[in-house]
Amino acid sequence: MPLKLSLKPGEKFVLNGAVVQNGDRRGVLILQNKASVLREKDIMQASEVTTPARRVYFPVMMMYLDEAMAPKVYDEFARRLTEFMSATRNPEVLSDCVAASRHVMAREYYKALMVARKLVDYEEKVGHVASGVQDSGNPG
Repeated sequence: MPLKLSLKPGEKFVLNGAVVQNGDRRGVLILQNKASVLREKDIMQASEVTTPARRVYFPVMMMYLDEAMAPKVYDEFARRLTEFMSATRNPEVLSDCVAASRHVMAREYYKALMVARKLVDYEEKVGHVASGVQDSGNPG
């Protein structure tokens, strides 16, 4: 099934490791076969890895963008996910952590990345700081 990307003027994305930028008009890109595609809004730079959830997200993103790198990055992902899970009591968040781990184990890196994005969004919502994640277990 083709993937259709509607691009804003100047929007950047990564396609199989190459950074691509749309021109000065809206555009549509249709990918006819499987490819690793990540929009600019989902790309995290190493300098942005400043919180526990971001430390989970980043290695998943790296595995998605370069599957050959996955064995090298997996240990970092596992360590950071364990740290994150040990610092929260929220059952919904813990369930997302388990889901991310399952997706990584199944080499479904994009699915894992979307779950890891939920962890980042949760962390931002509750206002955690880089020193750790603590919560009462009350969702949202």
